[in-house]
Amino acid sequence: MLTAFVWVRIGVTILPSGPAPAASVTPVPIPTIIATGTPGVTMGPASPATTASPVPPDASPSPAAGDVVKIIIPVHGVRAQDLRDTYNDARSAERVHNAIDIMAPRGTPVLATADGEIARLFSSERGGNTIYQFSSDKRLVFYYAHLDRFADGMVAGRRVSQGEVIAYVGDTGNAVAGNYHLHFSIWAVTDPNRYWDGVTINPYPILRNAP
Repeated sequence: MLTAFVWVRIGVTILPSGPAPAASVTPVPIPTIIATGTPGVTMGPASPATTASPVPPDASPSPAAGDVVKIIIPVHGVRAQDLRDTYNDARSAERVHNAIDIMAPRGTPVLATADGEIARLFSSERGGNTIYQFSSDKRLVFYYAHLDRFADGMVAGRRVSQGEVIAYVGDTGNAVAGNYHLHFSIWAVTDPNRYWDGVTINPYPILRNAP
């Protein structure tokens, strides 16, 4: 297993209306993130669906030295060598991508990249059908966009296991018809109530070392 360097872009806010960055100055601790092998793909819930409840800011987990979050490539059948680094690519309205696009045919299963909790399911003009997912300690948010549809039973507050099917690759939002891919991004947060606000992390240097 290889540990990848984590490249971060400081002070970026991802708004719930889509992956459009805006200025932020909140200092955010960055846990170590490494890529791991893909577990068996699962289709069922990790635990019964629950109703999400607000988490007070002072309940945010404290960072601990040596924390490690293990993630997998979040599209079924995609290999590390298939990935491209599109993190710094330019986008419309003078935006920077701050994500990677993982190309795959329409309907390819999108997998939970790590254990955690679904923070929100959302539809926006830019991102189309999107999922915000917390890591288990709620210090990271994983953002999946341009989804064709959500997996059955996906609701905010549901616990998911790494490798569980949470959605399917599509071209919704501003992806351009027929440009099927998963827009995938990661950011670190200090307040789970502001899950859209944090420091973005480039997934490519991590996932390119996936076994």
